[in-house]
Amino acid sequence: MDTNKPQFNWVHPLVIVTCACLIILVGFGIRSTMGVFLVPITEQYDWGRSIFAFAAAVQNIVWGFSQPLFGAIADRYGSGRVIVVGGLCYVAGLGLMIFASTPLGFYFSNGALIGFGLSGTTFAIVLAVVSRSVQERHRSLALGIVSAAGSIGQFLLVPISNMLILNYGWQHTLFLLACLVLAVLSLSFFLSGKPEVSGPDQTLREAITQASRHSGYVYLTAGFFVCGFQVTFIGIHLPAYLTDVGLSANIGAWALSLVGLFNLFGTLIAGYLGGKTTKKNILSFIYFGRAVVISIFVLLPPSPAGALIFASAMGILWLATVPLTSGIVGQVFGPRYMGTLFGFVFLSHQVGSFLGVWLGGALFDATQSYDLVWWICVALGVIAAILHWPIDERPIWKVQKPISQSV
Repeated sequence: MDTNKPQFNWVHPLVIVTCACLIILVGFGIRSTMGVFLVPITEQYDWGRSIFAFAAAVQNIVWGFSQPLFGAIADRYGSGRVIVVGGLCYVAGLGLMIFASTPLGFYFSNGALIGFGLSGTTFAIVLAVVSRSVQERHRSLALGIVSAAGSIGQFLLVPISNMLILNYGWQHTLFLLACLVLAVLSLSFFLSGKPEVSGPDQTLREAITQASRHSGYVYLTAGFFVCGFQVTFIGIHLPAYLTDVGLSANIGAWALSLVGLFNLFGTLIAGYLGGKTTKKNILSFIYFGRAVVISIFVLLPPSPAGALIFASAMGILWLATVPLTSGIVGQVFGPRYMGTLFGFVFLSHQVGSFLGVWLGGALFDATQSYDLVWWICVALGVIAAILHWPIDERPIWKVQKPISQSV
């Protein structure tokens, strides 16, 4: 299979990467702001945090289960149409959140609609088109750059959203974010080319079967569950946790912002190193590093400096998993069905996200503490570090026995 040839020939790869960055910046950046809405929304409606957390859990599980379907459509017809549909769902979800004064309405808007929106406008769809457009020697770095754009969005939009909430209210802030999503939908035109990929004469069903029998794919999928559990719990509950231990709301907002800023560097470094050395070993280091950083943060007395240092350290390890995980999928199975295959891996991530954010709210309401969930994050990090170590990254068509790793 010739993986060196760019797969889109009607738009320059640089244009595709640039548009992909802007779409990810807005799509993932807005999603990262949800943590700063937790306190004002729950206080206004006198809800427990479990209601907000369950809506976020629904969002993540809908995002996950719809991702393979959206990926399959994008693999067959191109990513542009999927991005438009996802973007419109995103706008509808943000708009309806403004009027969702009941838990059911909040579950539908912030949960289901935004979940569909994220499925169409973020990593699996956008990274697949980038992978097909960039030469193999530059592919890992390009995936890192586009993934890092989500961090820029987080760094910029979290403090801006917090400032807007404090000055104009959370309803007006949601309206402005919805307008921002509408503004970037036109960029989907540059990602709308139908995929033209070379490779083995293989159907989608055959590709899925082959991947499911590959132990490395199974380990990668299990590891991404841990990633989702950790980052979604922290992204939604960290501001509230810091407020609970006596720190200001501004510290919580700046902590999430620093996660985005330092994730920019972490993701770029991961993308660069992924093109130079073994990706699965870097992933093992990232997951073990998260376990260490979380342990230190929980054991030390709370302080503004400690919170910001924790956020910075977690930021370096945050989305650095994305270019490496997606890179292994593309490297082992090729770019032809990457949207679908990475979509199933991402589904596992979102199942983890569902449990992480929901358990955070449920266990807090039950115990008035996040301590148990923090230690679950630590244990899962160690498990994920172990799971990634035996993964075989060799392209499957270069292995003598095509399905050489059976579970």
